Amino acid sequence: VQLQASGGGLVQAGGSLRLSCAASGSILRINAMGWYRQAPGKQRELVAVATTGTMLSDDMTNYADAVKGRFTISRDYAKNTVYLQMNSLKPEDTAVYYCNAQISGSPWDSNDYWGQGTLVTVSS
Repeated sequence: VQLQASGGGLVQAGGSLRLSCAASGSILRINAMGWYRQAPGKQRELVAVATTGTMLSDDMTNYADAVKGRFTISRDYAKNTVYLQMNSLKPEDTAVYYCNAQISGSPWDSNDYWGQGTLVTVSS
């Protein structure tokens, strides 16, 4: 399984960016997809995650308090892709953003995968 992330870049404070991450490979079920970030000198932290429920209506999303109301996570199930729409960006959002997915390749396993990081820089 591979995760391919894209969409980072340089943006002014108040601007927007959209990150994308596509999963490919031997995928039976994607149990969750999300985004983490790591700023210089800081630990990696959860930004947002979308989990797959038994039924579509059971799918859930969770956000870090710092991004609630500004970031939106969404998924394209047909494309095994997760997006992170980031609005009203602040300089403190500057970080390397990593895509993460929990994927089952068989009915008996669930493994954790990481994409390559994509740098988001927000200038003041």
